[in-house]
Amino acid sequence: MELFTRLADIKKPFAHACVTIGNFDGVHLGHQLLFREVVKLAHLHHGTSVAVTFDPHPLKVLRPGGIRLISTTRQKIELIEAAGIDVLVVIPFDLDFAATTAEQFVDDILVGTIGVRELVVGYDYAFGRGRRGNIDFLKERGRESGFPVTVVDALYEGGMLVSSTKIRELVAEGRMRDVRRLLGRYYQIRGEVQRGRQRGGRVVGFPTANLKISEEDLCPKRGVYVTQVVYDGKCYGGVSNIGYNPTFGGD
Repeated sequence: MELFTRLADIKKPFAHACVTIGNFDGVHLGHQLLFREVVKLAHLHHGTSVAVTFDPHPLKVLRPGGIRLISTTRQKIELIEAAGIDVLVVIPFDLDFAATTAEQFVDDILVGTIGVRELVVGYDYAFGRGRRGNIDFLKERGRESGFPVTVVDALYEGGMLVSSTKIRELVAEGRMRDVRRLLGRYYQIRGEVQRGRQRGGRVVGFPTANLKISEEDLCPKRGVYVTQVVYDGKCYGGVSNIGYNPTFGGD
């Protein structure tokens, strides 16, 4: 997969660009549907499958402290690459970019820079200043600029709407089986192992590790979870305690 983190680095439009746009937080089953449709269209037209996303997440800029993300930017890039996308464009998002109108975004970025020939979006997608760039706007602009718009319907799994918002709620409630159902994979947390008091191996009889994660990471509610631990390229069965450590009488 080719990765662009600056629009200025795209020197010419991509060959028959089949494009999808979104924040793609978590790269859940709904996002994966979009990617499959884009890849299918690109193969059909011997073109290029392109995903466009933003970093940081727009809500991190527009509502600081108001959202915790399911996936880091690095995780998102890895998951999108695994979905078979040819090109990923990560647009830096700040308050200046937030002022971009829907018309400017379509004309200057989608058409002018990327060269969109087919556009695939989710049923509720909207973008641009004031979220003016809704589905009706995109279809009208597509007719004017010569690119058809495919709208992917809402996806339900186990009676639940597959959405990043719903997954965040489930993680916060500790409903990790349902999280896995909507993501299509296990929920993942990455962090740095910190040196502790080295009591785990001596007291409980097997190795332990203290994992430091960012305060902005979305963490399940306090509790004990069965986990898989990937360390130094190897996978181990494990048990993870989130919150205080009652074994040692601490916090």
